[in-house]
Amino acid sequence: MQHALRSRTAIRPGPAPVPRPRTRRGPSLIDADALRVLHRAARALLDDLPELTDRLVAVLRDQEPAYRADLAADPAGTWQEAHRSLRHSVASLLDPRSARDAARRCSWKIGTRRAEQGLPLDALLHAFRLGGSLVWQRLVEETSRTAPEDVRLLVHVAADVWNFVDEHCTLVADAYRQAERQLNWRRENRARLLAAALLDGTGRIADLPEAAQALGLPEHGRYAVVAVAGADGHPRACAAARAAAVPEGLRVHWHTGATADYGIVLAGDGDLPQVPAGGPAAGTRIGVGSAVDGLAALGDARRLADLALSICPEGGGTVRLPEHLPAALVVSSPGLGRALADRVLGPLLRLEPADRDVLLDTLTAWLACDGSARRAGERLYCHRNTVLNRLRRCEQLTGRCLARPADVVEISLALTARGLLRG
Repeated sequence: MQHALRSRTAIRPGPAPVPRPRTRRGPSLIDADALRVLHRAARALLDDLPELTDRLVAVLRDQEPAYRADLAADPAGTWQEAHRSLRHSVASLLDPRSARDAARRCSWKIGTRRAEQGLPLDALLHAFRLGGSLVWQRLVEETSRTAPEDVRLLVHVAADVWNFVDEHCTLVADAYRQAERQLNWRRENRARLLAAALLDGTGRIADLPEAAQALGLPEHGRYAVVAVAGADGHPRACAAARAAAVPEGLRVHWHTGATADYGIVLAGDGDLPQVPAGGPAAGTRIGVGSAVDGLAALGDARRLADLALSICPEGGGTVRLPEHLPAALVVSSPGLGRALADRVLGPLLRLEPADRDVLLDTLTAWLACDGSARRAGERLYCHRNTVLNRLRRCEQLTGRCLARPADVVEISLALTARGLLRG
């Protein structure tokens, strides 16, 4: 049996292909031509920059209301700003490396200046995009006029032009927001200083118009100060305490003090601020001072609010000063208050604690019940005769007669002083 023979040449592998060396690609000829076309058109724009600026100003006047008002107020300044921005933009198209930093500085200054002037940020960004659109339009127009066959090459640099516009929109927005934050801080700090001076009574008459504008309140009006002190200094707790101190609908400016928050409330012709339903949270003390006339008298109003706050129970509550004037008199002169308590109640205070407390509680209940022994007995869970016997003993020890109004006033003030000035 003959075996089939295979030709060795049929299975011999061919020579391995020789790899071609890689060559680095240089700049595309199309890119180079596109840059040449761009530079030629940009040089023409630089030569005709005033006309380009006039076109941009006209577009701004027509399409951006915020700039319309600005042009009416300062046409020369607005024109110069547009001229500088366009000059730096076109120069950056010709020589990005050397012109880039100057263009960025120009955009940053414009963003800062416009924030200080109060021009809306969206209007500023719209102006920058209009400027970029106008530059691109003029590049196309110039190329179409001088070399129509080269217009197609501009598409290769369009991305660079619009990236430049986007970069400077971002830059001007950053500058604007930074300047705005600084301005807001300065305004808030100035308002704090003016409010503090008014509440301390050290404000100058010459500063009253500025203070009224900074606080958003009229210089002349009927004002009350509300003092709020809470056990918890957490911001959310402070906000809740402020909301509990002043009802909705009243104009108020809040100032944070060292030991309390103070609300400058425009009271108008009505009564003093009433604490909303529900009252303050546990541990929150609210003092409402008497009304005064004008911002110039806020120092007195703050002292009255502090006086009302000092009368508040330590566990929390609200005191409206006009409703607690006897207590305010006592607290306003603590030395005299303690002397009154010692002179009137001294014999009672020197008794054994249990006996002393029974007599003092009986006097307090009898006064709270408008001199009714029966109602006082119900409050103290004892018979009215027991109340009468205790009251007679109080009269013997103090030397005061509870049937004499002047003596009742003395005893009432003495009890108030003891309750408020124990410290």
